[in-house]
Amino acid sequence: MSDYPEIERKMQKTCDALTSDLGAIRAGRANTAVLNPITVSYYGVDTPLLQVASVSTPDPRSLLIQPWDGSLLKAIEKAILASDLGINPQNDGRAIRLVFPPLTEERRKDLVKQTKKYGETSKVAIRNIRRDAVEKMKKQQKASEITEDDYKIAEKDIQKLTDDFIKEIDKICEKKEKELTEI
Repeated sequence: MSDYPEIERKMQKTCDALTSDLGAIRAGRANTAVLNPITVSYYGVDTPLLQVASVSTPDPRSLLIQPWDGSLLKAIEKAILASDLGINPQNDGRAIRLVFPPLTEERRKDLVKQTKKYGETSKVAIRNIRRDAVEKMKKQQKASEITEDDYKIAEKDIQKLTDDFIKEIDKICEKKEKELTEI
């Protein structure tokens, strides 16, 4: 019975990971989250871009990246080009500007599909957590650590948790899809 907080924590982590993944999907507006996966070699160590530069949004369609160490400009530019952002950085010698073009209808549809794929992957992860938890309870019941009634109650409780988190995933994906189609 003491496993519920652990199960809930794992399921919440899955939702948090989904939110993070969807934040990196470019929705036509400039969003600093698209830079989260980008790392820059800083003194021989791969360092997240957001830890070596300040990033601002001077207007809704662009990001301005100002490294704290000017010698990183070329490395940042190279890292952005190597990433799958699909945006050419504009280096003015002091800062890098990323201008996000408006999304085409086809690109929007692709991003919505990608959002749904992330959602499905998260749902599978939630169901796997449920399966593992129920199997653990079943083993405890077979070992006579819990009664059959306790097992049935636990199974229902775990299923309710699962259903709640699946609904949460649907809400997160719905919000992102709406964001992608409204622009």
